[in-house]
Amino acid sequence: MKKLISYIIRFVPRTVLQRVSVPALKVMGLFLRGNNVTCPIVNKSYKKFLPYGRIKPRPNALCPDSLSLERHRLIWLFLKQKTDFFDKKIHFLHIAPEQCFLKPFEAQHGENYITADLVSPLAKVKMDVHNIPFDNNTFDAAMCNHVMEHVEDDIQSMSEICRVLKPGGWAILQVPFFSPVPDETFEDKSITNPRDREKAYGQDDHVRLYGKDYADRLRRAGFEVDENRFVYELPAEQVKKYALPANEIIYLCKKPA
Repeated sequence: MKKLISYIIRFVPRTVLQRVSVPALKVMGLFLRGNNVTCPIVNKSYKKFLPYGRIKPRPNALCPDSLSLERHRLIWLFLKQKTDFFDKKIHFLHIAPEQCFLKPFEAQHGENYITADLVSPLAKVKMDVHNIPFDNNTFDAAMCNHVMEHVEDDIQSMSEICRVLKPGGWAILQVPFFSPVPDETFEDKSITNPRDREKAYGQDDHVRLYGKDYADRLRRAGFEVDENRFVYELPAEQVKKYALPANEIIYLCKKPA
């Protein structure tokens, strides 16, 4: 199972996966029902989650019904417990929208929920994050997870997100980190071969390897950055129950008021 999932993730285009994965995984979910782990997004429990990962699949990672991963479940709990995201309607920009969030976010914010992506069939707006087609000070909040490692100019893209936020608006901007995490972000534009990129950056479609300076890069784009350690506040039994990433920092970025 782990080898099959790894092969599919590495070699089947993401746009294809987004269209065909849902029914197949829901069927698998019927055979995994139990009481060991719970996805808070759909409030369903299982004996275990499915493995997930490109090179070395992580056990107990993917919820078959919501398609959430560890980081998605953590962000969901953070939004529920630490923000007013679910208390009122806000103008929200979701870049590269994750399938697990689409229905609940749409239900909460309606037409004010804007999804955007360059290629994803799930998005309402076709958009290059380097040049966001919205006016200054448009959105109350934004989310853009695991995108900056793919783009040509991450500082420009971060700056664009900051630009379209209203003063005092916030964004969650997550990126992957690979152990051991370097002190400084590494990028080399001469590395173009997919296999060389996989070796240098951890994945063949990445163009940089983020280091401990990630928050400083966000600050260069104009944000005030809270490196929020929300998961460290949670009881160990909740981390286990929801299969959360044990050491994921949430990068909560605010546009200065």
